[in-house]
Amino acid sequence: MIDFLISQYKNASTNQICLEFLAFVFGIISVYCAKKENIWVYPTGLISTVITVYLLYQASYFGDMTMNAYYSIMSIYGWYKWMSKSKETELLITRTNSKEKIIGFIFFILTMFITYLVYKFFDYKLEIPNYIDIFTSGIFFTAMWYMAIKKIESWTLWIIGDCIAVPLFAHRGLGMLSLQYLIFTILAILAYLEWKKILNNYNLR
Repeated sequence: MIDFLISQYKNASTNQICLEFLAFVFGIISVYCAKKENIWVYPTGLISTVITVYLLYQASYFGDMTMNAYYSIMSIYGWYKWMSKSKETELLITRTNSKEKIIGFIFFILTMFITYLVYKFFDYKLEIPNYIDIFTSGIFFTAMWYMAIKKIESWTLWIIGDCIAVPLFAHRGLGMLSLQYLIFTILAILAYLEWKKILNNYNLR
């Protein structure tokens, strides 16, 4: 495992390695903060995605770069949502209602469609990993919206998406990202259990 991770960065610059490590660390911190319902989930997550956008631009992965810019915008929305609610009334963990399920499904389909168009715009040759990436993009963006309104289903989607992303990034030779998503999966499972416990406590009141 260590050899696999190291071999991917033999020809990488010190700057690239440092930036990838920072994106890795801030990504982990962001998920941990989300688990604890801490608003720092958004500024730390934003640092991670902005660094990732830069690295993908440098590597000329313009399709993936565009999608990470898309996630950065959603992080800003979530940050605003959590801040505005904290000033008015507390934003509590809840389950999605029928309307939110429909909106989530629309986000899922729309994000997949936009991701597909991004690949086509940059003239990517679409292969099986790209179609998997399109699918996980829909999952992750919907999860981000559910996270912004503190829906427990966000963690279910994160778990599904993370489980798919681990072998996907490993297949692409992106060892550090694969490891990061493995850690994300573990944290997402723990976060789901913690949010479920909090939600059950609300129902007992």
